[in-house]
Amino acid sequence: MKYCAFLRGVNVKGTNMKMAEVCQVFKDAGMKDVISILASGNIVFSSDKSADELKIILEKAMSEYFSYEAFLFIKSHQETESFWKGIPFEKNEDLHIYSFVGMPGVENILMEEFEKATQAENEKAEIVNDIFYWQVPKGNTLDSTFGKILGKKSLKDQMTSRNVNTFEKVLKKME
Repeated sequence: MKYCAFLRGVNVKGTNMKMAEVCQVFKDAGMKDVISILASGNIVFSSDKSADELKIILEKAMSEYFSYEAFLFIKSHQETESFWKGIPFEKNEDLHIYSFVGMPGVENILMEEFEKATQAENEKAEIVNDIFYWQVPKGNTLDSTFGKILGKKSLKDQMTSRNVNTFEKVLKKME
């Protein structure tokens, strides 16, 4: 089965890794057809194991190889497609749209946090099919009140985010 691993915290805050090395760690852990998409930690691969088994195997392999506490989220082709198909906002050159990959129920935690935060003009959030989407004006992602909340340590093992355009690129490599 084809999967995508979405790694959390790659190439930010001092956790730097080359995607060729990450791919090699995946291959050494028994994954097949391994390729990376962008430098933000999106690894497409094949395996006969379940997503739950893969999460354990790959987090351990990544943690040992790179000497950091790895967090990753494994999604099947069908699950990855749902992130792309569910986008609730219209594309706009002045806005970024993010989707969040994470543990079951994290979308509700994110919505609670978003509703408590001060929003910029055109900043919105919506849950579609248990997936949290966030629209934010370009240039405000890290400076927004909600953007700062996303960096909380209590959320680091719960989710990771990607610009929705990343899902389109991942899907093309999964086909």
